Amino acid sequence: MAIDVAPGTMSAEEIVALSRRHSLYEWSAQSAVDPIPVASAKGSCFYTPDGKRFIDFNSQLMSVNIGHGDPRVIEAIKAQADVLCYANPFMATEPRARLSAKLAEITPGDIDVFFYTNGGAEANENAIKLARQFTGRHKILARYRSYHGATGQAIALTGDPRRWAAEAGVSGIVRIPDSHRWARKDPEPVEQSLRDIEEVMMFEGPHTIAAIILEPVVGTNGILIPPDGYLQGIRRLCDKYGILMIADEVMSGFGRTGEWFAVNHWGVVPDLLTMAKGLTSSYLPLGAVGMRQAIADAFKEKVFYGGLTYNSHPMGCAAALATIAVYEEDGLIERAKRMGELLKGYHREMEAKHPSVGSGRSIGLFGLLELVRDRATYEPMAPYNGTSDEMKAIHHHFRQKGLYTFVRWNAISTNPPLTITEGEMAEAFGIIDEALAFADKGVRA
Repeated sequence: MAIDVAPGTMSAEEIVALSRRHSLYEWSAQSAVDPIPVASAKGSCFYTPDGKRFIDFNSQLMSVNIGHGDPRVIEAIKAQADVLCYANPFMATEPRARLSAKLAEITPGDIDVFFYTNGGAEANENAIKLARQFTGRHKILARYRSYHGATGQAIALTGDPRRWAAEAGVSGIVRIPDSHRWARKDPEPVEQSLRDIEEVMMFEGPHTIAAIILEPVVGTNGILIPPDGYLQGIRRLCDKYGILMIADEVMSGFGRTGEWFAVNHWGVVPDLLTMAKGLTSSYLPLGAVGMRQAIADAFKEKVFYGGLTYNSHPMGCAAALATIAVYEEDGLIERAKRMGELLKGYHREMEAKHPSVGSGRSIGLFGLLELVRDRATYEPMAPYNGTSDEMKAIHHHFRQKGLYTFVRWNAISTNPPLTITEGEMAEAFGIIDEALAFADKGVRA
């Protein structure tokens, strides 16, 4: 019997019922899953089969940077499908060749060679493999306020609670202090952070440490923007001890912060740079590890022990090439910087109007509102790895009013596509403004 793949033939109820019955949803107790049925998307919005419109204020998973449904990327995918859908990674294809050359143009410094993956988690997995094989060392330093993916070593690198159920059996991960501590508004002093990190290095033995991995701007754990000098100081410590610096730019790359890559804000060139999400704007899966030339040269005569069936998939590479062209043709990197100032203005407005807003943090269109019960003590509106009645009410209000974004712990994410209009931004913050009334009721007098 033929499988019916015609879109638009199922009701919202049928889509949800069959999806819940026959598929497992991530990071969820399945009885609590209540997915939004999605039938189509365009620009900064997506639509249910019933025609309800949602403003996508989180770019899905901080990834649909160019907005939904750009015909230039869709046509590039179709054109590649007509010619070549797949060739194994031991072969050379035109999309792979052209994408590699283009990435060498836009990545910082002498990052000129790329290993392709299916997504961000696998990019981080292979960055770790490269670091260990290049240095001959085993330990990897990572922070608590971090997320690096859900695969074996990537989830062990991750600091947040998603790690707890899946970290057994992975060795060599060592925690270092964060630039920002939990339930505090301001970052740690740079000198103290760097001193504490160097102390960990000393105790662990620098000669045993292969790499430090960090998100230059922390994503789901708080949009934590490092103070000036922090990343530069990490770079100096890595150089001092022969440790590789891995920048996880899976979320922060491709214009999200108003630069091609977040490290550009601080003039830092990492040794390894991981990417995904905005690389194809999530039109197709693709990730990559960019590496400096000296690392690539080390594997000219020495085998790199790593591989994936879909490494450098032609369809993914074609989608990435077209996506990068859209960033350039439409000036989206500069647009993110400009619209980011508008986003900051709305954050300040919410802070001034609502006592529950402890802080609004953003860089480019990478933003978050952190909600508190008491600004003086900075008591969170919900506990670490938990929720509260106020946060649940905010989430429900967003769902009812057609605003999609992450409401996680005590924070509201503000990460729209780089193409969002001023009108859509105003509409989104109008809904947020209404919802914050629920949080204001939880503020301690």
